[in-house]
Amino acid sequence: MPAEIEQATKVLKENNFKITKQRRAMIEFLVGTATHKFVEVTSIDDFMRKTFPNMSHNTIYRNISEFANLGIVERQVQGDRASVKFQCDFQHEHHHHFICSNCGKVIELKDCPLSPEITSQLAGCEVTGHLFQIYGLCPQCVNLMNN
Repeated sequence: MPAEIEQATKVLKENNFKITKQRRAMIEFLVGTATHKFVEVTSIDDFMRKTFPNMSHNTIYRNISEFANLGIVERQVQGDRASVKFQCDFQHEHHHHFICSNCGKVIELKDCPLSPEITSQLAGCEVTGHLFQIYGLCPQCVNLMNN
């Protein structure tokens, strides 16, 4: 069993979730398609409904939400499009991304840009979370655009 699938099933078991064939299929789909880029939730829904025709949309979306709450996937919303990415680093859940606007490739950023200079501008506030993403072109897409 690939390490990513093993890690995800371990997180589910530790949180008292059963490893159903549907959840396992969803994890396998995410590991196969969403480890290096965000995948639209509708794509996951399409895959799951083709694989398990009697599975409801609500069950699929509830599982995606549970996976996000457990840190198995990372969520992103742009406009009316929701997408998820398989968690790339279970040891360091707090991290940020560069996302290629052309191919969707995701590169993990090791450093957090939330600095004392920023938080000092929030006198009296308690920061409970943040999201930081940089968009642009990855090296492969820059080369494609220049050729």
